[in-house]
Amino acid sequence: MNRVLMTLIAGAFAVSLGACNKAEEPAEVQADVADAQMEAQEDVAEARSDMGENVMEGQEDVALAKAEGEYKIAMERCEALSGDAQKACKDEADATLEAAKAAADMTGPS
Repeated sequence: MNRVLMTLIAGAFAVSLGACNKAEEPAEVQADVADAQMEAQEDVAEARSDMGENVMEGQEDVALAKAEGEYKIAMERCEALSGDAQKACKDEADATLEAAKAAADMTGPS
C-alpha cells in the first residue's frame, strides 16, 4: 500500500513539474516583456534622479565646508586686529559665511 501511494505521489509531482515549463502565449510574453521594459526604465530613471540629488547634496556640503573653513581662517586673521577693526573684521567674516550658506541653500535640492 505504501509503495502504491508513493508511486501516485511521484506521478502527480512529475505531471505538475511538466506544467511549469509550458510556454506562454506570444501575446502574453510580449505584454510581460513590455511591462518588464517599462519597469526597468522607471528604475533607471529613479536611480538617475537619486544620483542627481546626491550630487547636488554633495556639492552643497562641499560649498558649506569650504565656506566654514574660510570663515575660520578669516576669524583667526581678525585676531591680529584690535578694537573696532577687529569687530568690523569679524562682522565681515560673519556676513560672508551667511552669504555662502544662503548661496549653497539656493543651489541645493528643494
